[in-house]
Amino acid sequence: MTRIELITEINAPIKLCFDLSLNVELHQLSTSKTKEFVVEGRKKGIFTEGETITWRAKHFGIWQNLTGKIVKVERPDYFIDEMLEGAFKSLKHLHTFEEKNGITVMKDVLEYETPYGIFGNMFDAVVLKKYMTNFLKERNIFVKKAAETDLHKKFI
Repeated sequence: MTRIELITEINAPIKLCFDLSLNVELHQLSTSKTKEFVVEGRKKGIFTEGETITWRAKHFGIWQNLTGKIVKVERPDYFIDEMLEGAFKSLKHLHTFEEKNGITVMKDVLEYETPYGIFGNMFDAVVLKKYMTNFLKERNIFVKKAAETDLHKKFI
């Protein structure tokens, strides 16, 4: 199992950061490089606990679908989403939020397993872990930018 942990400090209220992180439209804009869009599920607004969504995106030149579920939401402290179907053997993403001295500390813990045994493990070690880390960093930069500017008004 591969584990990626990222911390992003955001100069904005915790509830705003939390809600932006669960916003469908913001997610789509933050993943525009992969042309990600909703195939099935909520297309606007903020995800709630128990919702499922199917995304379609282009990764490594291949169109892929990933169906995920928001399995737990404790606003504004954390939420968890898990893959139900997709390219990974398993994928779980914990998003936590903590306010320290007026700054929101957003932490991602992404854990996933690749399929295809040793070949999947080699691909992960050489390419995938870096790709997934950069994918999350770009998304977090977008959340940060939206929260710290008037851009958040477009989503919340």
